[in-house]
Amino acid sequence: MATKGQMTGMLGTYLAAAELTRNGLIVSITSRNARGADLLVADQDYKKTWSVQVKTNGKPVGFWLLSKDYAELSSPTHIYLFVNLREVKSDYYVVPSRVVRKLGTTTPVRSGGSIWHSFSRKDAAPFKDKWSIFKSAQ
Repeated sequence: MATKGQMTGMLGTYLAAAELTRNGLIVSITSRNARGADLLVADQDYKKTWSVQVKTNGKPVGFWLLSKDYAELSSPTHIYLFVNLREVKSDYYVVPSRVVRKLGTTTPVRSGGSIWHSFSRKDAAPFKDKWSIFKSAQ
């Protein structure tokens, strides 16, 4: 049985795919073992393509968790799509991976504690609903 976190992640991925499609892009969901990419996206002429990593929160909070290799997954054609689920209309933040690499944070190692990698909603705010990134990227 899928965990609540897995279900939240799947919901965010499918909602992100729907929004990208609504914006005139062609979207394919990757297999779950594709490193760093949940979606592959192309313009309608297949002249521009992007990989998209979707990060979803089940409710609006101040940050999204990142994978430990977020700083290595940076490319002009790699985009993060951060999603905050809401009852009526979810929030979408379309952030270039170079911005995530620069502004993502890692907590200091504490005795017996975990290391957390995250990206803040404050840093994502300028990218809210910035679907135009897919027109200008590359």
